Amino acid sequence: MRKKLFKMLICCMAANVLIACSSASGDVSDSTIDEPTENEEQNQQDLPFGFCALSSRTDATQTYHITGGGYYSYPVPESATGVVVLTSDGGDMKAAIESAIKNSKNKVIIFDGSNGDFIVSSTIKVTVSGKTLLGINNARLCTQWALTDEMKKALNEAGVPSMSTSDGGGVLVNGTEVKEQAEYNTRKILIEMTGDISENYRQAGIFTLNNCQNIIVRNLKFVGPGSVDVGGTDLLSCTGTKNCWVDHCEFTDGLDDNFDITKSSDFHTVSWCTFSYTNRSYMHQNSNLIGSSDSEATGFLNTTFAFNWWGVGCQGRMPMARVGKIHMLNNYFSSTTAYNGINPRKNSEFLIEGNYFDKGVAKYYSQNDAVAVTWAADNYIAEATSIPSSVGSTVSVPYQYSVVPASQVPTMVKQGAGATLFR
Repeated sequence: MRKKLFKMLICCMAANVLIACSSASGDVSDSTIDEPTENEEQNQQDLPFGFCALSSRTDATQTYHITGGGYYSYPVPESATGVVVLTSDGGDMKAAIESAIKNSKNKVIIFDGSNGDFIVSSTIKVTVSGKTLLGINNARLCTQWALTDEMKKALNEAGVPSMSTSDGGGVLVNGTEVKEQAEYNTRKILIEMTGDISENYRQAGIFTLNNCQNIIVRNLKFVGPGSVDVGGTDLLSCTGTKNCWVDHCEFTDGLDDNFDITKSSDFHTVSWCTFSYTNRSYMHQNSNLIGSSDSEATGFLNTTFAFNWWGVGCQGRMPMARVGKIHMLNNYFSSTTAYNGINPRKNSEFLIEGNYFDKGVAKYYSQNDAVAVTWAADNYIAEATSIPSSVGSTVSVPYQYSVVPASQVPTMVKQGAGATLFR
C-alpha cells in the first residue's frame, strides 16, 4: 500500500522539487515528471522539498542542500558514523536526550521506542546544526507533567472558560503579572494544586530548536500534557532556526501550541504530519503559530505545509501566520470543532492549493491584514459552495511542484501522514 501511495505522490509531485522554475510573470511554471522506476521511487520518496531546500524566498537558483546529520532514513548504512541509538529507561530521559543531541560527534540520533516512551520533564533547548532526529519502533516523546481531571474540574468550577482572554488579569503569588483573566486564574489554580510556585509545568514541551540550521526531524510522535492557557511552551518550537524539515511526525495535546515557528526562523517544510488534541486538553487547542507578534521581522518565516492532517480537537491556528510566504499544499482538514482554520495575518502571503476541508469543518479560514492570499481553484470545501476570494497580488513560490487533485487528498493523507515510516 505504501509503495502504491508514494508512486501516486511522486507522479503528482516533482521529485526534483529543489529546482525552481518561476516564470517571468511570477507564476510557477508547469512541471512534467516522468513516472519513476521502482528503484527511483524508493530513492525519491524520502527527498526533502519545498522551502527547507532553499535559501531565498524568490530566487529559484539559491538552493540549500539540506542533509541533517547525513542520513534521514532507516536503516542507516552500516558504514555510517556519528549515529547513536537511544532507548527509554523508564525514567526522565531529558538529560540523556539533550546530551546525545549536543554531542558534536553525534549526527544522527535515533529514538528506538522498543523499550517504551521517552519521558521528558521539561522542554529540551538546543542550538545545533547538521542533525537528524529519527524515530523507529513507535518512538513517542512524552511530557512528564500532564493535566488531570481534578485540575480541569477546578478550572471549570472557577468559571475559567467564560473569562476574558484579553484583559482582567492580576499578580500571581510568585510576583508574575498576568494580563489576561483566564490565564491568570488558570495559573493561580494550578499553582495552588501543584504547589509549584516556580510554575515549572509551563515548560512541559519536548524540543526548542533555537538558532539551529540544517535540521531534519522524522517519524517521531510528540505527546503533550494537554492544552491549557498558561502561556506555556510548545511540543516543538523553532526559534531563529533555518532550513528545517519536519516530516512524518505526530503532534498531540501541546501545552501552548503543537508546533510553532517564530523569531526570524526561515525555510521550513512541514510534511506528512498530523496535529490533534484529545480529551486531555482543556482549552487553547491552537495548533501551529508562524510568527509570534505583529512586530516580527519581515522577510523570514517562509514555510511549506504539504500533506498534513489537522484532525480531532484542533480549534485554531492551522496555521496562523504573521510574516512569511506560506505554501499550503494538499493538506487535509477534518476537525469539526475548529473556530478558525487557515489564518493569514499581518505581513503574510499565502498560496493555498489542493487542500481538502471535510464535512463539518465550517470555520476553515479567515484573514486579517495579510499582504496577499491566493486561493487556487483546486481546493475542496465541503461546507461551502465556492472557495474564498483571493487577496492582493498572486502569490507564487520559487520551487517546482505539482498539485495532487484535492479529491485524492483525504485517502492519501490518511494512509501516509504521521509516524508511518520504517515499518
